[in-house]
Amino acid sequence: MTKRIRIIVPVPLPAAAVRNFASQLPADLVSPGFEPEFVAVRNGGVLGGDLFEAMLFDAFVFDAGASAEEDGCAAVCVNSLSDSGVAALRSRLTIPVVGTGQAAFLAACLVGKKFSIVSMWDRWDHFNEKVLNEQRLWDRVASIRSIGVRPDTAELLAGKEDFVFARLEAECMRAIEEDKADVIVLGSTTMHQSHAWLAARLPVPVINPGVVSYKMTEMLVTLGMSQSKIAYRSPEKPNDAIFRAVPSLYG
Repeated sequence: MTKRIRIIVPVPLPAAAVRNFASQLPADLVSPGFEPEFVAVRNGGVLGGDLFEAMLFDAFVFDAGASAEEDGCAAVCVNSLSDSGVAALRSRLTIPVVGTGQAAFLAACLVGKKFSIVSMWDRWDHFNEKVLNEQRLWDRVASIRSIGVRPDTAELLAGKEDFVFARLEAECMRAIEEDKADVIVLGSTTMHQSHAWLAARLPVPVINPGVVSYKMTEMLVTLGMSQSKIAYRSPEKPNDAIFRAVPSLYG
């Protein structure tokens, strides 16, 4: 029986843009018997560059994932280093719920002593800080850096590869040489197109967060493990329909 994993992109996107996100996961990295199912949220924030949009991310990621267990999915993976809605979904569901931020940062701790997060935009720093605080990982962080380029969640890095890849490589090298990072974590799943370029050029491991979180999700399903219901107690009166009156931006 095929095990479907619902992978939630935390911004509302048309179908073509969702396929751009899905391309971060090559078919040869999907284990036999698993089927990744990329979905975007129905509504909410656009880029997540402030705490207001962070609240919208949480709400509509929960909306996208709350029905996953009832729909027959084996797990949920939130495809963003923001880990938006992860705690609430772990409370609501009994199937595994994996956050990409937590997964990527813990994976960095497996392969090195100090990691740097290198992203496109410093207005995402609040997400990194939130997850690092939750996981108590600050003593493993060499730095958080960005290249000052406003992201595009629909087109990702298409058409900007020559400029963006070189900027990312230079910033990663500063993290390695100046901040003493021995692992680099890409600071967003929107940056997945740069992973192969950077991994071939940098002298340290480069964590591609969306791939790492997906494989950790497969692992939990394979091992029959899920979140503790003492840590994430189930709601007494779940109200999954609370967001249904909000229209979907893309049908």
